[in-house]
Amino acid sequence: MKLGEYLKKKQPLVYRTFANAIENKRLAHAYLLCGESGTPLLETAKFMAKSLICDHPDPLACEECRSCGRLEHGTYMDFHILGADEDGIKKEEVENVVEDFSKTPTETKGIMIYIIHLVESMSVEAINSLLKFLEEPPTHTFAILTTENEAKVLPTIISRCQCMRMLLSPREEVIEESVNEGVSLEDAELISYFSNSAPLVLEESKTSEYKNAKESFLLALEALSKTRSEACYLFEKSIIPDLDKKKGRYFLDMLSLAFKDLLALKQNQTPLLSSYVKLIEPLKKWKHPEESLLEIMKVRNHLDLNINTALLIEHLINYITKEFIL
Repeated sequence: MKLGEYLKKKQPLVYRTFANAIENKRLAHAYLLCGESGTPLLETAKFMAKSLICDHPDPLACEECRSCGRLEHGTYMDFHILGADEDGIKKEEVENVVEDFSKTPTETKGIMIYIIHLVESMSVEAINSLLKFLEEPPTHTFAILTTENEAKVLPTIISRCQCMRMLLSPREEVIEESVNEGVSLEDAELISYFSNSAPLVLEESKTSEYKNAKESFLLALEALSKTRSEACYLFEKSIIPDLDKKKGRYFLDMLSLAFKDLLALKQNQTPLLSSYVKLIEPLKKWKHPEESLLEIMKVRNHLDLNINTALLIEHLINYITKEFIL
């Protein structure tokens, strides 16, 4: 399923709002896409950008023409994305966009587009650099901003944008559709917590980041079912060396799901990851899994503070195995 088909079926309000704006030539110069973690915010923002330059819109992007392809692969010269690398958005990045977009468009379409993904991650200096540009944009310049937490976005930014809100699909529905797309059930169960649409689950299941993080996750479940010395050894030799910051985030998110399931199993509740129950059940010997879960989530938050990933994971495993493995 193409993203346009997904939006038409699952996000009809977003689809129709933007389609009507294009058909009636009443486009806003700035849009703010709001949605919870897991909704395809960046992908939808890119689809909207494609729709503005598509060679054969109907009325939105065909996703097949040369212009759509160039934007997807980053070769459309008058298009910029900020924030896609998850490292925050700095003042210098915004200033570079402002400078580039103050010039004459390079492309014959004459349309310049920039996306700011997760605008809530912008520094104060970056926000100040953006505000005036949002208020007085050059002709034929369009901004598409995204956020997973609208409450953290300054009212001065929201007031300059047309807001469109994306809805979460039921997880069971995403899993079923993903399996129908050819994704294994165990992959669909895991990825559906991070991607809320079958096309994105399918795409993510093929990435090296996911495959590597999943491999580390499975090794971790095996390690944590052993003695403390064996667990620490497996983490040091086979898990920690393979985790950079991005894979580390993924790995810790998966590990937190496993510990939520451990709590569910201990309380005779239905687990989230039914495909992984046999791997999680041996961890029932842990005395206080809720404390371990809190520590996993704390370390996950610290990953965004530029602390060494290996040191954080090493601290985590030393902490939880020392305190809670019998």
